[in-house]
Amino acid sequence: MLFEGRVFKFGDDIDTDAIIPARHMNTSEPEELARHCMEDADPEFVNKMEKGDIIVAGKNFGCGSSREHAPIAIKYAGVSCVIAKSYARIFYRNAINIGLPIFECPEAAEAIEEGNRVQVNAGTGVITNVTTGETYQAKAFPEFMQQLIEAGGLMAYVKEKVNSRG
Repeated sequence: MLFEGRVFKFGDDIDTDAIIPARHMNTSEPEELARHCMEDADPEFVNKMEKGDIIVAGKNFGCGSSREHAPIAIKYAGVSCVIAKSYARIFYRNAINIGLPIFECPEAAEAIEEGNRVQVNAGTGVITNVTTGETYQAKAFPEFMQQLIEAGGLMAYVKEKVNSRG
């Protein structure tokens, strides 16, 4: 899997309320959540970004509540993947479960700038800043996790496996 897009950069400790504000928790519809993605961190984010763009953030991205709404909002807004220095554990787990590719690479998160064009190879973990030519090494996803992401998340993966046995 290759992801390529323009970077939107955020700082440290971006919590789930900044990703999808609690005032929008009256729905679990992915498309509605997507309309409010990153609203409290950057109110114009969804108006500026294009499908396939990439979020780059500092440490502890996705801290706060354990709800899946935050990675769902990011995925359905059209973000192809997230690169951060580190993630809150529950956010990391929720992101993988819903099929949002996330990469932990402190060097990339530090060096990549807002507006840079970045390519990420999920199979190798290589992050290339297309704008500057610099490369960084994130940990690649194990094959099984790549299959989960390609299927669209854990539930889609299980459904696919069950249906293929039928």
